[in-house]
Formats: sequence, C-alpha cells, structure tokens
Amino acid sequence: MSSNESQLLRAAFIPTFLTSGFAILISTFIKGVSGLLGAVLAQFVVIFFFIIHIAVSRMTRNLDPISTMAMALFSYFAKLFTLGLLLWAITKFTDRSTIDRAAFGLSAVALTIAWLWGEISSFMKLRLHLPLPKQGD
Repeated sequence: MSSNESQLLRAAFIPTFLTSGFAILISTFIKGVSGLLGAVLAQFVVIFFFIIHIAVSRMTRNLDPISTMAMALFSYFAKLFTLGLLLWAITKFTDRSTIDRAAFGLSAVALTIAWLWGEISSFMKLRLHLPLPKQGD
C-alpha cells in the first residue's frame, strides 16, 4: 500500500497539471513567448516547492514534534530564501520581454491554489488514526 505522502502527491498533481496547462495556454495567448516562459517557470517553482514540502513531511513522520517543527521551519525559510533569490535573479538578469512577471505571478498563484485544493481534498479522504488525549475521570 502506498504512503499517505504518495497519495497526497498524486492527488495534488492532477489539478496542478490541468491548471498549469490552462495557465500556459492563456499566458501564451495573451503575452506570447514571454507569457509562456513566465507560466512554465511558475509551474516548475510551485511543483518543486511542494514536492520539497511532501518530502520533509515524509522524512519527519517518525520524529518527535520539536524536530518536526524545526525541519518544517528550516524548509519554509529555505524555500522563502530560494524564492527571493530566484525573483531577484529574474528581475536582475532578464528583461520583461523575456519572462512576463504578471504571467509568472498569476500562474504561480493559480497553481498553488490548485495544488492545495488537490492535497486538501486527498487529505480529507485519508483514514488517519491520530492519538487522542485521555479523558479525565
């Protein structure tokens, strides 16, 4: 049987790829090649970041809560720093006619919403058995 993380990953990929195809088509139609490049870059960034999130979740599943929180915070700050560097590099080293910033931003937001929707809908179907605190007599 596959792990919970694998199920979440599979369920998130479907709406993300459908949204990605739509975003790429619309961006290309409206902005041309720069829209295409912006939407494709957004697809890679969003998918890469969420795969890291699932991988950290899988790695920390048997760790104590403090270690899990430390890993989660480290991955969030690493992703934030990496995204900041990427956006700086795009702004500094590419022209607006090369990568359309609006296509990148709107595609990234749409893909993030699609990924989270797929992940949340899959999570609601999982049968997780969480330990509940004991009731006082």
